[in-house]
Parts: sequence; structure tokens; C-alpha cells
Amino acid sequence: MSGSTIATLLAFAAYLALMIGIGVWSMKKTKGADDYFLGGRGLTGPVAALSAQASDMSGWLLMGLPGSVYALGTGQAWIAVGLALGTIINWLVIAKPLRAYTIVANNSMTLPEFFGNRYHDEKKLLLGISSVIIVIFFLVYTASALASGGKLFNSVFGLDYHAAMLIGAAVILTYTFLGGFLAVCTTDFVQGTMMLIALLAVPIVAWGLIKGDFSALLVSSGVEPSSYLSFFHNGDHPIKAVEVISNLAWGLGYCGMPHILVRFMAIKDEKELKKSSVIAIIWVLISLSLAVVIGLLGRAFLMPTILGETAGAASTESVFIEMIKKVFIEHLPLAFVGGLFLCGILAAIMSTADSQLLVCSSSVSADIYKDIFNPDADNKTVLRIGRIVTIVVALLAVAIAWDPESSIMTLVSDAWAGLGSAFGPLVVMSLFWKRTNLPGAIAGLVSGAATVIIWDYLPLIRTADGMVTIGTHTGLYSLVVGFAISLVCIIVVSLATKAPDQSVLDEFEKYKAYKEQ
Repeated sequence: MSGSTIATLLAFAAYLALMIGIGVWSMKKTKGADDYFLGGRGLTGPVAALSAQASDMSGWLLMGLPGSVYALGTGQAWIAVGLALGTIINWLVIAKPLRAYTIVANNSMTLPEFFGNRYHDEKKLLLGISSVIIVIFFLVYTASALASGGKLFNSVFGLDYHAAMLIGAAVILTYTFLGGFLAVCTTDFVQGTMMLIALLAVPIVAWGLIKGDFSALLVSSGVEPSSYLSFFHNGDHPIKAVEVISNLAWGLGYCGMPHILVRFMAIKDEKELKKSSVIAIIWVLISLSLAVVIGLLGRAFLMPTILGETAGAASTESVFIEMIKKVFIEHLPLAFVGGLFLCGILAAIMSTADSQLLVCSSSVSADIYKDIFNPDADNKTVLRIGRIVTIVVALLAVAIAWDPESSIMTLVSDAWAGLGSAFGPLVVMSLFWKRTNLPGAIAGLVSGAATVIIWDYLPLIRTADGMVTIGTHTGLYSLVVGFAISLVCIIVVSLATKAPDQSVLDEFEKYKAYKEQ
């Protein structure tokens, strides 16, 4: 084993030990289910901001997005534009009302519980439906994070993909199992900081090493600079309107992401919320911009190797990893620093997987087990069930990600669309339209989730090459269709059925008054 590999391994070992240490520390502060799932609503502004954004971006930020830009050019940056707009709207429009309403609605700890309390759903239909949707799509989302971890360890250390994925899953599972929400948010704060440092340092060094000779290297690689660097070109063709719409539509998903929204619910007070929004928006604008830059610089910096095309080269989603290896890992004095930057990628992966595990755990243990099947269960029982579910969900996610050819971008895209379509419209209407009722809420949840499943997973269109899905045939992102159909169903069904009870309307007015305090 070379000295550089040993130094890199030491950096990884130190980082992973820190994460587990945070889990042990958090466990001592976790006394019951409220602490385990929501941290006692005590998050400070910086922790809430970086935790929300780190859990949002995942390995997609440092692997999926740079890989897409590397392969197809600047036209892929429309996704980053959509996500940036979505983040800004989420923090400025959704965060404060959601925090206020979850407090008024019987101090709701989870998004499904909020829906149930918001609409006074005594039969717990909303609770059950939304919990099942969360488990289905978060399994896919968690699988994307574990696949990212497997590819990272495989690329850096040559470790078998499956063994690498199991190691990453074990560490994430350990600190999430021990410390719950507090551990997840604290580790996310550390991980978000590491992600930003890695995103800042590596492209600056790479730009200096190629001496700004970017265009010349693009020409020598056979890529036409005017097309590759154009926002209006996508790979080998001018970008189509449907591609721009689909990429921008990623921003719609934000108001329906339970692992992000739960951070809004957990912020300590109004002052910390304002602080969080500023930090989060700045972080995401810088991070998304640099992720696009990494994809572009990688094309020049890694020449003559072209990822995904040169024999033996890694996939395009490994562009940031390969840049770090070339700048730091191959030079022994810098190998430990390079290892820490690689830990920034691992941080992105872990910060999302831990949040997804916790949301799945809370949906099953708090929303399904306690609220539906065993209302008399005490906090310790719910906490124990939550930890068991965390293990089960992790194992199922490993099974989904077992194929080493799994695409990070595809897995994230499918999960993001499902959650955004099911929950996004209902969150918006719950906060801003008093007339929304229980039947309308149910219609929105079911129609949004079902649309994405039909659009992305069922091969219904016959082509010359065989049966394909509607999404593949049209090129339109399922989130666009799912969000629109869910929104329409909420409005139409709410208006066509009985208005909400007076108690629901009174609580809405109470929430509005509380929000303005």
C-alpha cells in the first residue's frame, strides 16, 4: 500500500470516527421520541441552514451534477438554476409558515403528522398514505446515496463496490441509530462545511494548474467550445424547450421534501429562522455554481483522459473524485489534504442518507406504529421501534443500490419527482388556502405519487425499439406533470366536496395570527 493511500485512509478514518463520536454525544442528549425525530425544536440558525442544504444536495451535488455538465456541457446547468430558485422560495415563502402551523397543529413532529392534524383527520388516512409514499420514495433516495458511497470508495481505493457501499451504510446507520435528529443535524453542519471547502478549493487549484487554457483543451478533446459552453446547447444538439422546462422544474420539488421541511419545523425561533435563510441561500448559490464549474474544468483538467469514453477510465460522475486524485492524492505531501477533500464528497453522501433514514424511521414508528396501530405507546417504545426501522430501511436501500451500474442522477431524479409531486402542492395549499379540505388533500397525495410512478416506471409507449415509459418518450420530467396534476386535484376535489369544519377554519386563523407574531 502506497504512502498516499495510507494518508488518504487516515483522513477517511479520522472523519468517520468524528461522525460516530457525534452520534455517541447526541445519544446522551436524546431522551425520547421528540428529541430523536425533531431535536426538541432547538436548532440554531447556522446548524439548521447547513443541515437543510447538506441533506438536500447529497452526492448528487459533487458527483451527479458535475458528471452531467462534464458529459453534456453547460446546458445541464439549468438544473442548478431551478434548484437555486427552489431553495430561495422554500426558505423565504415556506419556512416560516410551516414552522408556525406545525406548532399550532398540536406540535406536529413529522410532515405526515402535520397533514393529519391540519385537516383533523380522525381516521388517519392522510397519515397512512403520506407515510407509505415517504417510505417508497425515500428508499430509492437513500439507495442513491449508498450508490454514491460505493462509487467513491471504489474509485479512490479500488475497493469492491459492494463492500464499499456496506462500509458507508454501516457508518451512517451507526450515528443515526444512536443520536437521531440531533446527531444528523450536527453531522450535517460539519459535512456542509466540508462540502463548501472542497467545492471552493479544488476548482481554484485546477484552474491555476491549467493556466486558464480552457478553450484550447476543449478543442483538443473534440468538443466544440461554442456548443459545450452554451446554456442553449445540450450535448450534441441545441437544447429543447422541454429540456429547459424539465431542468428548471427540479425547483418545484423543494416544498415537498420531508427531510428539508423538517428542519424548518425544528428551528428554535424567528430570529434563528431569518439567520438560517440567509446562510442557506448563500451556501446553495455558491455550491451549485462551483459544482457546474467543476464539471466544465474537469473536461480540460483531466485531458487526455475522457471519463466514460477512454478505456479503463471512471464514469463521468467521478469527475470531482478524479480531479482531487490528480491534484492531491498523487502527491504524498498533499495526500492527507486530498483525503479530507474526498471526505467532502463522502459528507455530501452521508448528510442526505442519514436524513432519509431518519424520515423513513419517523414515518413508520411515529406516524404508522404509534398514531395508527398503538396510540398508547410510550416514548421509549416509539424510540426503540424507530431505531429498528432505521436498520431495516438501510438494508432495503442497500438491496436497491446493489447494482454497481446504478445511476446516481436517475435514482435521485425519480425520488425527487415522487416526493415533490405528492407533497409539494399539498404543503403549499395547506399553508396558503383555507378552503383546502381532507378529500382534496388525499386526492393531491395519491394523484401526485401515482403520476410519477406511471410516468417513470410503467412502459406504456410502443416504439421501434420496444416498450418505453412516457417520461422516456416525451423527455418531460415527471415532476412537472405530477405537480400540476396534484395541484389541480387538490383544488377541484376541495371545491367539489364539503367545506372544512369550523374547527379547521378556526385553527387556520389561529395559525395566521401566530405566524405574524
